[in-house]
Formats: sequence, structure tokens, C-alpha cells
Amino acid sequence: MDFKQYWSARQKKVEAALNKALPSSSTKPSTIHKAMRYSLFAGGKRLRPIITLAAAEVINGKYDNALAAACAVECIHTYSLIHDDLPCMDNDDLRRGKPTSHKVFGEGMAVLAGDALLTIAFEIVAATRPTARYNAADYVKEVAYAGGSLGLIAGQVADLEGEGKKTTPAQLRYIHERKTAALITSSIRLGAMSSNATEKQLASLTEFGQNLGLAFQVIDDILDITQTSEQLGKSAGKDLKAQKSTYPSVLGLKKAEAEAARLTARASAALKPFGKNAEPLELIADFLLNRKN
Repeated sequence: MDFKQYWSARQKKVEAALNKALPSSSTKPSTIHKAMRYSLFAGGKRLRPIITLAAAEVINGKYDNALAAACAVECIHTYSLIHDDLPCMDNDDLRRGKPTSHKVFGEGMAVLAGDALLTIAFEIVAATRPTARYNAADYVKEVAYAGGSLGLIAGQVADLEGEGKKTTPAQLRYIHERKTAALITSSIRLGAMSSNATEKQLASLTEFGQNLGLAFQVIDDILDITQTSEQLGKSAGKDLKAQKSTYPSVLGLKKAEAEAARLTARASAALKPFGKNAEPLELIADFLLNRKN
């Protein structure tokens, strides 16, 4: 498989679907739609929507019914970045190599742009066609859990409350199982559900997603202290300045690197029941482990 070609082709599919799903920048009130689009189309790897499509393909070789879910998770991810960058949160001026939303549109409009992206995600995911095992309510419930006070928001709360405090490895895992891994896991689950995955298949892909999500965060923490702002497209070293607990600060750099490799291996092991059909997800896991931004 040509991984770069695979990634590029699905990236284009996602971009086209997102463009179609969102109101145009000229739709009234135009300011909010410009702000939504500014952050959503500011670049980025499109990891979450692509793994949604890949998970669908693992089950039945098709991903068309996963496109709506893919767009929904990217809207939620982008909303979380907009809010995460606000002065009251992580207070960052740079995201994906561009000024953050509140720097361009002001804090009030940035808050509303995030709110609007989160809200439209539910409208988008509800358009996923039902299968024999899953319907619109299942898709909406999955999205709500991932983004709610037991998922992404729980992780953000624990992250904020942990600033400047000594954190144990277990507490750090709690934060990132929710702040990062929850949405990545749901991205995979939604793709599998859209292809009518069995309970056993869904369980295997859930395990894959949980380990992949944590590995992704470990690498993110490592890159934050080993790469420049130009390489990352966002402010490097900001976690250190904010006195946040990270995997390198809690485990040390070498042990953090070993943990990322261990989690990636566990993720790959969860794919064994799918054989060659899981090749795209295996390649994605390897790509994330070795990424530089």
C-alpha cells in the first residue's frame, strides 16, 4: 500500500465533505461562518476523520457511510482547539501555523465559533445511514459521550486542575484517556458502526483506539519539548511554561518514548483479528509513532 497516496486521497474526501457540510462564509451571519471555516480549514492532518474512514474500511471495505461521522469528529476536534487556545484556557496565539481564532475574530466570536462547530457536529453525524445494528441515536450518543463531561471535557477539567501540581502516572493517564483518547476512540468506533461492525469487532477496534489515542498524546508531549514552534505549527514548550503534567515530565523523556512504543504495539495487537484488512490502521499507528509534528 502507498500510504502517502492513501492518506492524501482520504484527506481530499474529508475536505470536500466538510466544505459541503458547513454553511458558506457568506451565509448570514457571515462573521460566525467565516470564523468556523477559518479554524476548520486552517490545515491539520485530519487524523480523526481519516481513522473514521479507515475503521469503516476494516469492516467491509467501504467508507462512504462514514463520511458524515468523519466530518462530525473533525468539527468537535476543531471546536476543542479553538476553546483550548483561549486566554482563559491554554492562552495560545498560534495553531496550525496561523494566528488562533480569538486573535483574528476576538474572544467572544471564538467562543461562539467553537460552540457552533460542536453543535453542527450533532446535525452532521445524525445524517449517517442506519445499519442493521446501529441507528442515528447510537451515532449521536457516541459523539455526545466523547465530547461530554465524562470524555473530552473531563480530561480538560483534570488538566486545568492539575496545573502546577505533582501528578502521578495514573492521574496523567486519566487526563489523556479523556482529553485526547476519547475522541480518537470514538472516531474509530463511529467508522466501524457505520459499517455495521459486530460487537466483537467493535470491542477490538475500541481497544485499538484507546491505545492509539494515548500513544498519540505521549508523542505530542515529547514533540512539545523536542521540536520548534515552526516545526509544530503551534507554540512549543507551552506545557512546560504552564506547569502542566506531561509524559516526559512525569516519566522522563526516555521512558515516555518507550511508553509510546508500548502503546502503539498494544494498538497493533488489537488489530490481529482483522488480518490484512487492518493494514491502513496499522500504517496510521506507525506513522503517528514516528511523526515530527
